[in-house]
Amino acid sequence: QVQLVESGGGLAQAGGSLRLSCAASGGLFSIDIMGWYRQAPGKPRELVATISSNDNTNYADSVKGRFAISRDDAKNAVHLQMNSLKPEDTGTYYCWAQIVAYSSATYDRWGQGTQVTVSS
Repeated sequence: QVQLVESGGGLAQAGGSLRLSCAASGGLFSIDIMGWYRQAPGKPRELVATISSNDNTNYADSVKGRFAISRDDAKNAVHLQMNSLKPEDTGTYYCWAQIVAYSSATYDRWGQGTQVTVSS
């Protein structure tokens, strides 16, 4: 079974930076779209950024100009560079991928989440 493992979360001060990484492993597969979602306590999970196999990107309005998503297909990985962090960026960040199996079936897979806390 394909699994996604996140890393890079932690504590930062407002105006600081963090870099999140997510690596996929566990079988014969390809990845169509990868991205990041986040969830703050008491709020619904929301899209942060996605990147497709042809490098098309999509960002939430709240992070445009501050965050940058990239992917490394050779390593089955996706990264999220977060700059100019704000306290409102605090939350649990989840890696997400649309997996294409050998059979050509597609399915979603989620990471376990990594905590990001930004202090004022």
